[in-house]
Amino acid sequence: MKPVGRAGPVGRVGTDEGPALPPVPAGRGLGWLPPLVLLIGIAVLDWNTTGEFRIISWIVLVPGIAAALCGVIGTSVFAALSLATYVFVDGAWPHQYQTGLPDFILVALGGVLAVLACAVRVRGQRRMLHMRDVAETTRRTVLRPLPPGWGGLDHAAVYLAADAVARVGGDFYDIQPGPHGTRVLIGDVQGKGLGAVEAAAALLGTFREAGYHEPALATVAERLEVRMLRHVRYRAAVGRDEGDRFATAVLIGFPEEATEATEATAELVVEVVNFGHEPSLIVSPDGVRSLPPGDGLPLGLSELTLGGDALPSVARVPLAAGETLLLVTDGVTEARDADGVFFPLRERVTEAVAEDPRTAEPPRLVAFVRDGTLRHCGGHLADDTTVFAVRVVQADVQADQRG
Repeated sequence: MKPVGRAGPVGRVGTDEGPALPPVPAGRGLGWLPPLVLLIGIAVLDWNTTGEFRIISWIVLVPGIAAALCGVIGTSVFAALSLATYVFVDGAWPHQYQTGLPDFILVALGGVLAVLACAVRVRGQRRMLHMRDVAETTRRTVLRPLPPGWGGLDHAAVYLAADAVARVGGDFYDIQPGPHGTRVLIGDVQGKGLGAVEAAAALLGTFREAGYHEPALATVAERLEVRMLRHVRYRAAVGRDEGDRFATAVLIGFPEEATEATEATAELVVEVVNFGHEPSLIVSPDGVRSLPPGDGLPLGLSELTLGGDALPSVARVPLAAGETLLLVTDGVTEARDADGVFFPLRERVTEAVAEDPRTAEPPRLVAFVRDGTLRHCGGHLADDTTVFAVRVVQADVQADQRG
């Protein structure tokens, strides 16, 4: 995912993932220039000094610098050039002023060690790049790319991993269109690490199948709960018991007619199931309101209820055309400033929409919440952070897309 923009691989706004790993130097570019300048400088200075002040042995620094900036071949070339330059320059002096065999051994040994150090560095960087590719593949598997207008929804998303190296965590979201309408899911698995990623992948896999095939949203919610319980039991069976692993989530169902061309004055009713997740907001140019709070436990905790099968109820929420659903994880609502104050999401969004009604558009809204969260916490995220906004594509927009 890319920095915020109109389009990105995941949603309409990409994600910030922390600094990218540096590429493996291969002797290309200008990496060869500093050791070359140092080589020439030492040779020229030694040539123009007196016999009592010889600096040619400093040429051992050249392959060391090359080892940090060049590839193995480039470092080997500079090691050989340094040794040859040492022999030539030192041999041009009268015998009584020559540094002799000890410094020759120093330059030769320094070159060999520099080449070995460069080989270790390049190998380590290649391994890090491979690990980054694995993490990127994992991230794209869990948070798959969503094409523009997917499921009849204008959408935008940004994912900020608290672990910039891992680049993926327990937050998850997706859109699944199907014959019974379009379903939207956002959630946050308790805990961090690969265990949280596995749980998120399991839930998303179930959502993509059940969200497509099941006609009732309540059945999709039940399938998600069962999948979380099965995942926890499996982890315990293979000896990786992580206690009561659970996930908060919001499941939203848009009826089939809602994701078709919708008039600007139309109003639709969406279904919402909240598994103990953060309160979601409905944002429009006219203001901000909240979705009903969830009345159920997070996914994976239904067995704690008296009957062992209690699930959150399905709420029906009217949604006017042009209103945007803003869904976030607790990385936003629990972001703290230096004084320990939580990020006032609703207040900030309300002020922004009042100043500029266009802030209600999904890409602008996601970018605003992302930037506000990072400013509030000074860029130090304590948890994975996801901002996800969806809105039914209006009839005029769909006509432009088809035309």
